[in-house]
Amino acid sequence: MARVVRIELTESDRDCLQAIFKKGTDWRERDRAQTILLLATGQKIQDVAKQQNLCLEAVRIRRRKWLKSGLASLPDQPRCGAPSKLTDEHRQLLGQWVEAEAQSSRELLTRLEKESQVYIGATTLRTELKKLGYVWKRTRYSLKKSVMPSVSNKPSAKSPN
Repeated sequence: MARVVRIELTESDRDCLQAIFKKGTDWRERDRAQTILLLATGQKIQDVAKQQNLCLEAVRIRRRKWLKSGLASLPDQPRCGAPSKLTDEHRQLLGQWVEAEAQSSRELLTRLEKESQVYIGATTLRTELKKLGYVWKRTRYSLKKSVMPSVSNKPSAKSPN
C-alpha cells in the first residue's frame, strides 16, 4: 500500500485551523479543520477516520480538497436550489421597518407585498430577520397567578374547638 505524504502546514495555516477548530461557528468547518490538523500531525487516514467517526473516503476527499484549495476548502460550497426572492434592498427595507416600529410578521409581509411586490412566506421572513440579527418571538400571555384565591374543601390546619 502506498504511504500518504504528510500534509505540511505553514504556521499561519496551523493557527487559522486551530482557531476555526476551537471557536468556529459552523460545526462542519470545525470538523474539516480537525481532520486537516490530525493529518498534519502524521496520523494515518484510517486512524483519523476512526477517531472522527468518518468513512475513509471522506477523509481522503478532505485531504485532496485541502491540497487543492487550502483554507477555501473548509466552508460549504453553494448548493443548488431556488435563488433568494429578497435582494439586499429588500433586506434593508425590512431592517428599517423593524427598527422604526414593532410589527407582526403578517404586517411586515403585507407591507413588503404592497411596496415591493415581493411574495415570501412567514418562515422565510423570520429566517431573513434572524440573519439580520433580530430575534423573532411570539407574544406570550401572562403566566402570573390568578388574583382570586382558590377555594378548597380541605380542612384548615386550625380546627375550631
